[in-house]
Amino acid sequence: MTTDTILKLRQDALAICNEAISASLPDAAIHRALRQIPAAQGRTIVIAIGKAAWQSANAAYSMLESRAPEGVVITKYHHSSGPIGNFSIYEAGHPVPDENSVAATRAAIKAVQNLTAQDQVLLLISGGGSALFESPLVPLEELKDITQQLLACGADITQMNTIRKRLSTVKGGRFGTICAPAHVYAILLSDIVGDSPNMIASGPAYPDASTSEQALELARRYSLQLSDQAWKLLGEETPKDLPSVTTMITGGVRQLCADAVRAAEKLGYETILLTDCLQCEAREAGRFLSAMALTHVADGRRQAYVLGGETFVHLTGKGLGGRNQELALAAAEGLSGLANAVVVSVGSDGTDGPTNAAGGIVDGTTASVLAAKQISIPDTLADNDAYHALEKCDGLVITGPTGTNVNDVTLLLLN
Repeated sequence: MTTDTILKLRQDALAICNEAISASLPDAAIHRALRQIPAAQGRTIVIAIGKAAWQSANAAYSMLESRAPEGVVITKYHHSSGPIGNFSIYEAGHPVPDENSVAATRAAIKAVQNLTAQDQVLLLISGGGSALFESPLVPLEELKDITQQLLACGADITQMNTIRKRLSTVKGGRFGTICAPAHVYAILLSDIVGDSPNMIASGPAYPDASTSEQALELARRYSLQLSDQAWKLLGEETPKDLPSVTTMITGGVRQLCADAVRAAEKLGYETILLTDCLQCEAREAGRFLSAMALTHVADGRRQAYVLGGETFVHLTGKGLGGRNQELALAAAEGLSGLANAVVVSVGSDGTDGPTNAAGGIVDGTTASVLAAKQISIPDTLADNDAYHALEKCDGLVITGPTGTNVNDVTLLLLN
């Protein structure tokens, strides 16, 4: 086994991911967007929600400080980096909303009460906003349970949001109506495959394209256990027209993948973008990549295959992990024995599932290292315990919160 080759591939894989994620930080994108927005004649209210909320709000404040803006920032626990002017900063639960999500959202709603047509709301949205920005129309405990049911059954983010926006006073365009008659400028950092603005953070200020019929059909398909009140709410329509809202998308997974391609090419890899719309079972994506490696490893060229999107996990066990860790661990079995192949998969926000890891990295030695420790990859995947397996073979990628959130990036590197 050529250990030096594997070490170099692992270093390159992490460097490519880091460069792509760094290019997706919201600072420059927020500044570009704000330069296109006219100054308000009245008050300026900044509402920032999502995993990149602190970074986005800080970038906005650096440009708007002379206007003395007011603001509310709502982000995930441990994703705030200190005070921003006179903005109120809240941390709350993700991926399941909690009491702090509701309290923070209450503060945001209060901040946009009694506005006039001379005022403006700058709504800075990033992924994670669906859980963090919440004012439920059902009891919070019921909403938590519904969210857990959706996570457990493998519903993708679009399906989850189709359900959740009908159970909330601020999703599905409803926050946009609360801000009226002030004009809302919604600046979106997309974590949704296809960049659909009505689905990013459940579209708080965008006309909802999903229908009540779709929501009801999803609830039946996944056999969701719902109260009579929740069933009634799923049958009610959301706003379909918001004339006082302007929406701007400033980044997303497509750009993340393009930046990964450029970073790989700079390191001398022949690079192919396989997809920026990856949506499938995490472990199946991992197995596909290991099969790709077996086909192309004999080509004798430095190759990089880039994928972006958001896989999903069906919960069959009680272990610890996330979709990127499951993808990587599933790839490890097929890579076994290859001296020149590495797979890495990371969440651009620096968190993968309910863990402190951004994702996982594996190579041709991973399976044998785990076997020597009497760890079965199939058994581990069945228990959804990728975190503890990867922890034992130097396979966790830990970055800490990155300040952005534009889906996941996955690489297969061959030398």
